[in-house]
Amino acid sequence: MDNHPVLTDNDPQSELSTLNLGPTHPATHGVFQNVLQLDGERIVSGVSTIGYIHRAFEKIAEHRPFYQITPLTDRLNYCSSPINNMGWHMTVEKLLNIQLPKRVEYLRIIVMELARIADHIVCNGVLGVDTGAFTGFLYMMEFREHIYEIYEEICGSRLTTNVGRIGGFERNFNDIFFRKVRKFLEDFPKGLAEFENLFNRNRIFIDRTKGVAAVTPEAALNYSWTGPLLRAAGVDYDVRAMNPYSSYQDLDFEVPVGTSGDVYDRFLVRNEEMKQSMRMIDQCLKLIEKENPTIFHADVPAYYLPPKEEVYNNMEALIYHFKIVMGEVETPVGEVYHSVEGANGELGFYLVNDGGRSPYRLHFRRPSFINYQMYAPMSRGMLLSDAIINMSSLNIIAGELDA
Repeated sequence: MDNHPVLTDNDPQSELSTLNLGPTHPATHGVFQNVLQLDGERIVSGVSTIGYIHRAFEKIAEHRPFYQITPLTDRLNYCSSPINNMGWHMTVEKLLNIQLPKRVEYLRIIVMELARIADHIVCNGVLGVDTGAFTGFLYMMEFREHIYEIYEEICGSRLTTNVGRIGGFERNFNDIFFRKVRKFLEDFPKGLAEFENLFNRNRIFIDRTKGVAAVTPEAALNYSWTGPLLRAAGVDYDVRAMNPYSSYQDLDFEVPVGTSGDVYDRFLVRNEEMKQSMRMIDQCLKLIEKENPTIFHADVPAYYLPPKEEVYNNMEALIYHFKIVMGEVETPVGEVYHSVEGANGELGFYLVNDGGRSPYRLHFRRPSFINYQMYAPMSRGMLLSDAIINMSSLNIIAGELDA
């Protein structure tokens, strides 16, 4: 073998080139950057950088009352905002030791699983686009629109929902909501089946995704992966099953698990998770029928803002409203951690409280931030085109990556 000198990209004779993939680029699906060293089209090394949209949410939250932090959580993973909202509410409820009625917990599950479906629709639909197929994305976006219409029935919002409150929901769910959810459960299985028919056995799609960016269970665990990425690698871990919250323990569902941890398995796992979400929603609709239809929040007047009409006409409600808004209600001193199964993995909230109206310290465990750390090391040796597909399958949401 000839002993050629090692050349760098700074050397005029070098065949290596530097490519800035991002921070704003259609293939990155967000505002973050990868500085790649390329030998032709093959990646030799790379460095991932973030910080381009850092918004200091944790520090802002430490200067806001508990009930005003919900809009900040919306802007983490904005593809499935309600999961962020509910996760935060459950964290505060854990601190305050608030027990919710079963109906409220089932309603939360319905909303969270609809959000999971909406998130997976975007991820798998865009993965099809990045492999050159736009049709499946268009098919699926129709159903995300239906989910957004369901959100509107609850809170009037679509993307950043700010839905719910500490202790439950702002208002009861109307009949239109339940009618639209049942219609969605009736129509979506057919749409999902058509989507799978376009991709699951498509030779071009399989060639572009199967065997690409395969991750072993050991590597996934070493990098603290969670969610569909970890399960695609063959690790059977789901927060809903391992540490049930919001009465998930009352439901019968399966946790889809892959074998190879490649892009194709991640795609299949997310499709199966959408089916399981529909299964859970259907069970919750049946369980809700056995509960009191007028209940939509816990009976905790010291923490739950009373309705405006009561504030205007009832002195006791006015007093509670004033005390909550002005922060005159004492809160327990302590620290809690609560996690939910976000669309991208374990979404956690670590809350340290000193008894005041705002968190003393607050940290968000953002799954996209954890998952993204492996991107540069695992891209080494890949073709640039495969690295793009890999990034798409990781479903890195910039708002959740860089809070």
